[in-house]
Amino acid sequence: MTDTPAQTDGGHHETVQVYFDDLDAMGMLHNAKYAVLVERAITAYWVRQGWAPDPARSVFPDVFFAVRETKMLHHVPIMTPGEVVVHFGFARMGRTSGTYGFRVLSADRATVHAEGHRVNVNLDPSTLRPMPFSEEIRAAAKDLMLAPVPA
Repeated sequence: MTDTPAQTDGGHHETVQVYFDDLDAMGMLHNAKYAVLVERAITAYWVRQGWAPDPARSVFPDVFFAVRETKMLHHVPIMTPGEVVVHFGFARMGRTSGTYGFRVLSADRATVHAEGHRVNVNLDPSTLRPMPFSEEIRAAAKDLMLAPVPA
């Protein structure tokens, strides 16, 4: 296990696709592609909620995010193209940054291929400095809160 915030309940499960060209020379999903799967899952979820990178189209005033940190532990390699599931949610939401916990799972959710966390920072597009999350994004993020595993 990692020092990643553990998650059992809450969050969201998003199906994403592993493509043949995501595999490396050994026939395994290339290590860098796991972060891409997480990105695809999180983006797909928020786009359905009304987020867009263009402030004129987004239902949220927060449109400019940067990944500050990603930490991942790989357990079982993905060896074939096809669907996998990314389980993700907020383990923590601070004033200007939020920490997603995530797991990359097999399509049947029986195998944990990788797990970790990712810290996103909300940035002011004009200054590129951290800025507080809006109330709108905080309200929408409540549905993504993960329940920690009891000690």
